[in-house]
Amino acid sequence: MLTATLQNALKQILFQKLNTLAAPVTFQAVGGGSINDTYKATLNQHNFFVKVNSAAKFPQLFQKEVSGLEFIHQQKIFRVPKIIENIIVEDQQVLVLEWIDSGMRTNNFWKKFGEQLAAQHKVSNEYFGFAEDNYIGSVVQTNNFSSDWISFFIQQRLQPLISQCRDSNLLSTQHIASFEQLYIQLPQIFNEEPPALLHGDLWRGNFMCNTQSEPVLIDPATYFGHRSVDLGLTTLFGGFPAVFYEAYQYHYPLPDNYEEQWQVSNLYALLIHLLLFGKSYLLQITHILEKHQ
Repeated sequence: MLTATLQNALKQILFQKLNTLAAPVTFQAVGGGSINDTYKATLNQHNFFVKVNSAAKFPQLFQKEVSGLEFIHQQKIFRVPKIIENIIVEDQQVLVLEWIDSGMRTNNFWKKFGEQLAAQHKVSNEYFGFAEDNYIGSVVQTNNFSSDWISFFIQQRLQPLISQCRDSNLLSTQHIASFEQLYIQLPQIFNEEPPALLHGDLWRGNFMCNTQSEPVLIDPATYFGHRSVDLGLTTLFGGFPAVFYEAYQYHYPLPDNYEEQWQVSNLYALLIHLLLFGKSYLLQITHILEKHQ
């Protein structure tokens, strides 16, 4: 909720941004995800995207988002929204971003998206992980550096969530045993590749198409990982068109068992959804595990 104090703080930010002393500012609630309050702020026909959340419940949530956006921007591959301001007011964290008007998701858009994601995945690092921990949605994501993808995936992606889901009675002892069996098979499932710069949460809701039909990445959960994580996520909740995958494959060929890698990688996202939204996601998890028993 935008209190009067929050609105006044935002007005001062926008006045400074547009170098004006005073003018009407309007705030309109818009859809923007499941955990943040989001608004369209308008001043002198200029629009801005505003996100608000508790500074105590999700410490540094927006600062981590800013770090991810800036790191992706530094690679000069994808567009991301420009960062206007990130502040804390009245125990609320507030992030002000450039407003992105939507354009047409043409075949050329999807082709460019595939090409750019392949290019970003070729941006590498000596270790898997990231310089700081961050969030994927509302879930804390640890990113301690590791020289081995399998260890990183098990210890920093699957096991923490499995423990939380078990404690919430969302996973049975049989599920836990099935995950233990899967761990043994992971070295045969994932080929060795250099760490890839990931968006980290690349489902259909975390990118936009601007008026020039260019992909714009939003809400990253950035780290260096196995590229199957990003690609697997694109297949959840609707999937991307074939031209996207064809363009990606042309610029960064996939291993023969890429579909298996994507399914196994998706266990991470599915465990998060199980933890946050309940047992409707358990069937998908069980189905993937049963393939590896």
